[in-house]
Amino acid sequence: MSASGPSSWVARFASLVPPGGPVLDLACGAGRHTKFFLARGHPVTAVDRDTSGVADLRGEAGVEIVEFDLEAGAPFPFRGRAFDAVVATNYLHRPILPDVVSAVAAGGVLLYETFARGHERLGRPQRPEFLLEPGELLEAVRGALRVVAYEDVILDEPPRAVQRIAAVRAPEHDPRPA
Repeated sequence: MSASGPSSWVARFASLVPPGGPVLDLACGAGRHTKFFLARGHPVTAVDRDTSGVADLRGEAGVEIVEFDLEAGAPFPFRGRAFDAVVATNYLHRPILPDVVSAVAAGGVLLYETFARGHERLGRPQRPEFLLEPGELLEAVRGALRVVAYEDVILDEPPRAVQRIAAVRAPEHDPRPA
């Protein structure tokens, strides 16, 4: 994983995203996944409570930047919208997981990778509210998305415990209103 390039997990499964389909980059930070998907020809909605990391993308064609604190308790800002990919890495706020899954369009993909139980022995974050429980991502998509790949592993460089999932929504289960 490069600080400026995409997560290896996201890059590995990016081909599952329908060509030219809209992408939601949750907690986008410096925008490494926003830039990655823009370069692949996707319009991207980048959201974070501090969007200064993607300020250089303001005004770029195909970019929507939304400054929003996903943890403030306000309703999920993308209810009623669906994306051909929803991407989240190194981020967990359990109350919005159902909304995140619902934001995946018919035929779209969820690419999620974040810290898991066991990471507390390796570094930050260490608090349980920031660490996925065993199988938690699987439970989050159960009945809604088909799992293409899933891992609950300890990685070497840098040392970290993560869960990651690539899951798709069948085309006939479009959550968008008709």
